[in-house]
Amino acid sequence: MLTGNTFAFDWEVSLMEWLQTNLGDGFISVISFFSAFGEELLLVLILGVLFWGYDKKIGRTVGLNALMGLVWSPMIKNVFLRRRPYFDHEGIKILRVVDKSADANDIAAQGFSFPSGHSTNAVTVYASIAGQIKKRWLACLAVVLPLLVGFSRVVIGAHYPTDVLAGWALGLLCICVVSLLWKAIKNELALYGVLLLTALPGLFYCKSADYFTSLGLMLGFMTGDQLEQRKVRFENTHNLLRCLLRALGGAAIFFALNTLLKLPFPKDFLDSASFAALMVRCLRYAVTAFALFGVYPIAFKYTDRLWNHARGEKA
Repeated sequence: MLTGNTFAFDWEVSLMEWLQTNLGDGFISVISFFSAFGEELLLVLILGVLFWGYDKKIGRTVGLNALMGLVWSPMIKNVFLRRRPYFDHEGIKILRVVDKSADANDIAAQGFSFPSGHSTNAVTVYASIAGQIKKRWLACLAVVLPLLVGFSRVVIGAHYPTDVLAGWALGLLCICVVSLLWKAIKNELALYGVLLLTALPGLFYCKSADYFTSLGLMLGFMTGDQLEQRKVRFENTHNLLRCLLRALGGAAIFFALNTLLKLPFPKDFLDSASFAALMVRCLRYAVTAFALFGVYPIAFKYTDRLWNHARGEKA
């Protein structure tokens, strides 16, 4: 049973209690919506639109930055073991849990608090996109969305303000480190190996599910991407509708595999947070990500023909 550590500045607790008491239910409902911009589903859709549709090179860069944030954040969390605010302060309520299928007080499922993974995700994804696609409106979103995501995490009671500040800093660090390594290591396979080596130490001490989910996603993305580059080599499309259809297809596969791969195992085992259960979780996500980024693009050759045929174009 995980317990964790309790530490916070008095002003953080007072600020969170004041926000939840004085902002009003309507405003809190609106602001809590922005937490979704740092969550798994939307990130998969965004990465899908980029990688499967718009430009897989840009998608690869954004994906690597996001994956490093996803892995390094729980590795840091499992060092500090900071409990979430609502665990220890009666005046702070949790309005949006991380894992909706688990008990709100299950630390293994809900994860630790420092740093904020949602805030890290928002910076790594939206700032990476803005850095790759030079548009003023994207640059604005790269600033505004992480601010809103971070603020929402405080308002809903999931994170202390210092968690959010650390999450933003970690996101920027991920982008800088991956960029520097990409320039220093010309061989992409070697780069993937170095990044993976930075993630593997977590196997020896991480006890929360978020690390094993992220490690699985990293393994699946890296191996799937190598398969795509060497064997599949699908063509991108800048057609918005086709980008969205590919992304929606990928999201459907994500949910289907994530459900099917649970079926061979008893629910009590999957919820046990034992090392064996966590490794099964890692492998589930690795298989899912490999299928999405390595196998799923094979279908694009056939769907492109159907698309061209429907429009009366030569395949």
